[in-house]
Amino acid sequence: MINETTLNPPSEKQLFWQGVKDCVPTLLGYIGIGGAFGIVGSASNLSILEIMLLSIFVYAGSAQFIICALLVAHTPLSVVIFTTFIVNLRHFLMGLTVAPAFKSYSIWRNIGIGTLLTDETFGVASTKLMGQQRMQASWMDGLNITAYLCWIISSVVGACLGQWISNPEILGLDFALIAMFVALLILQLQQVASSKLKPMLFVVGYTIIFMFILMLFLPSHLAVIIATILAATIGVLTER
Repeated sequence: MINETTLNPPSEKQLFWQGVKDCVPTLLGYIGIGGAFGIVGSASNLSILEIMLLSIFVYAGSAQFIICALLVAHTPLSVVIFTTFIVNLRHFLMGLTVAPAFKSYSIWRNIGIGTLLTDETFGVASTKLMGQQRMQASWMDGLNITAYLCWIISSVVGACLGQWISNPEILGLDFALIAMFVALLILQLQQVASSKLKPMLFVVGYTIIFMFILMLFLPSHLAVIIATILAATIGVLTER
């Protein structure tokens, strides 16, 4: 059946702005955590410029908090870099998940998309994929760039506020990230057909169980990767 979208496909500009709009529900999380990072960075004796450069070139929330803690402990630079690499290994899995949707684009376009992919933009994109909607690079650019700019601005604003706030936890900003991921999970489950909802909830349950067990003897950043691989493997095998 030919619909209006088929006859009049949206332009690249329209797709970009749709990506910007789709990023808006996640911005509260970026503002809260980015601001908290700026405050923590300021409390760790980093300058506003250093905090901004970390957000521009590292662009990884949890890793940036860890970097601050390691710098305060005077950890060697090689250890800081290796730790950041390990913490961000999960992005390899996220990139593999969304890559098939952009296989018709050039390698450089895919590198640009993958470089700015975060847990939050991955959540929005995977929700779109689960709804069996086609993803275009311009839409992903709008999503990624909005999140990227919001993170940088929030961290710089937080760095400025950090001169007066030494303990960001008293503001409850650390809960913003959790609340945002709960909202993304609910949005994803709403896209799932009722026949597939039960198997998916089982996979979520397996992930929680594996995380709980693995964290007894592994650091959390490794536990989340291994738990995700194990639960995803079980999900693939049981679906067949």
